[in-house]
Amino acid sequence: MPRLTLLEEVLLLGLKDEQGHLSFWNDHISYVLRGCILLELALRGRIAMVKDPNRRHFELCERMIEVINDRNTGEMLLDETLKLMKASEPMSVQTWIDLLSGETWNVLKLGYQLKQVRERLAKGLVDKGILRTEKRNFLLFDMATHPLADRHCKEALLDRVCSSLVSRHSSPPNGTDIDKVYGYLRTTTMVCSAYAANVLENALMTLDYESREKAYAKVDELLADFSVWPLTGSGAQLQIPDGKALSFEVIPAVLSVFTKMDSIVSLIYIIWVCEM
Repeated sequence: MPRLTLLEEVLLLGLKDEQGHLSFWNDHISYVLRGCILLELALRGRIAMVKDPNRRHFELCERMIEVINDRNTGEMLLDETLKLMKASEPMSVQTWIDLLSGETWNVLKLGYQLKQVRERLAKGLVDKGILRTEKRNFLLFDMATHPLADRHCKEALLDRVCSSLVSRHSSPPNGTDIDKVYGYLRTTTMVCSAYAANVLENALMTLDYESREKAYAKVDELLADFSVWPLTGSGAQLQIPDGKALSFEVIPAVLSVFTKMDSIVSLIYIIWVCEM
């Protein structure tokens, strides 16, 4: 397993290195992090689409998912979600992301909301030696912040993001090498999630204007290719390992939810206007 989960990578991209907190204006990352939980569980083979031929009559994000392996992952938020899903009837991808985010009018479902996700992720990164904890005063209040402690880890993450979007060698792997397939899919889902969470820009700040435009065009292309099932474009080149199709189907379902978020729609519009 990789050192960091998708959730931790997205959070790390959003955190200010020295100040140790997210932008106060980012109101999308919390919802995206809940989606990343499902992405991570699918990549680890813990959840999958319910095997029902009739599911194809439903929109991708409205298809039911279930737990297929409830063995603990060792990651608190992932295991907490697995326990919730195992104790519940199958629900759709969209419903699970909404419930984990607390976006429901059903008072009987409020117990599904995961609390303090960003703070718990930050503390997990402190335990892994990536961040450290400091107390800072904001107006009249003291607040725990988590500045960067392992600069090499953050730089490696930024390099991975940039190379996946602007490198000529970032195409899907040939063949069925499962490690390469998972590595490519993990990076692709991380980049798309960062885009939806409005933190991708932080990784592209060192690029020149032309390279940034190329990177945004690439992530738009990836999001289009990897938010449908079967995968299209570059996604269609991936060789899905035997027996993994139902788990892999969860990934584009989550990304299809992200494509409907205001952060994606508005950013695509801004890029389009700038290109006119």
